Amino acid sequence: MKAIIATDHTAEAAGLTLAELPEPEPAINDVVVEVHASGFVPAEWEWPSTWVDRAGHDRTSAVIGHEFAGVVSGLGYGTTGLSLGQRVFGITDWHRDGTLAEYTAVESRNLAPLPGDMDFVAGASLPISGLTAWQGLLQHGHLRSGQTVIAHGAAGAVGSAVTQLAREFGAYVIGTGRATDRQAALDFGANEFLDLGSDDLKDVGQVDLVFDVIGGDVQAQSADVIRAGGTLVTIVGPTEHRPENGRTIDFVVESDRAQLAEIAQRARDGRLRTNIGTVSTLDDALAALNPTQRHKGKTIITMRS
Repeated sequence: MKAIIATDHTAEAAGLTLAELPEPEPAINDVVVEVHASGFVPAEWEWPSTWVDRAGHDRTSAVIGHEFAGVVSGLGYGTTGLSLGQRVFGITDWHRDGTLAEYTAVESRNLAPLPGDMDFVAGASLPISGLTAWQGLLQHGHLRSGQTVIAHGAAGAVGSAVTQLAREFGAYVIGTGRATDRQAALDFGANEFLDLGSDDLKDVGQVDLVFDVIGGDVQAQSADVIRAGGTLVTIVGPTEHRPENGRTIDFVVESDRAQLAEIAQRARDGRLRTNIGTVSTLDDALAALNPTQRHKGKTIITMRS
């Protein structure tokens, strides 16, 4: 099968290769999925699991990509809940070979049925962004109606999902980003927009929750605008920046079948718009994954027409 593999940590996307690999075999409780479309998160270069296996050994190469949609083509011993030929979408284990390949092996618990009226490209765009927003807001941020939320990167793949879900659950959303992102952030539902290049974050006043996808100075400034009892939720790793009278939560998204179903339903009925940028074929993926200009939205690689 064809697959995109990474072999050089320092080279990032420039070190990717389109290679021929054996098709994966399903382990106990696994399924093999014929991948139709796969999403990609550029931050994978920074994830330890891309370069080290679960036992702590260096990985000489890894198939990248971890969110996808496709059709079940093989069942491992003991696998239940899914069937051959079923349309599915979800997230693969971070330490295993990923989804920028014609086939991938994944634990069945990490997948959910893909609705028949949702295409594979849309399905592949939802798992990481949708689940990250859902878990950060509801599980870790304990969002309540009437609260004020800052959604950093509100025009990006995760930030746009944060903005839409926060609005659905009754929050007032202040989206942030570059000046050129203003209209997109407002279109995704932000009540107002703050340009991180020219506006002062302190001018927003006190807020209940900040969803951080940036880190660094932006994260430090964010901690200072959280009111007593509020929460800084971040996905960029452990941080020393903490609200004076609030809390900081850093987390790694986990696959959840019930939550995937909730997200898919929202995409089907229009409550959650997908944020898809570049769509490319597997044969042309190397250029799409190593762009010369900034990409907006999720990059999706299709394996089959």
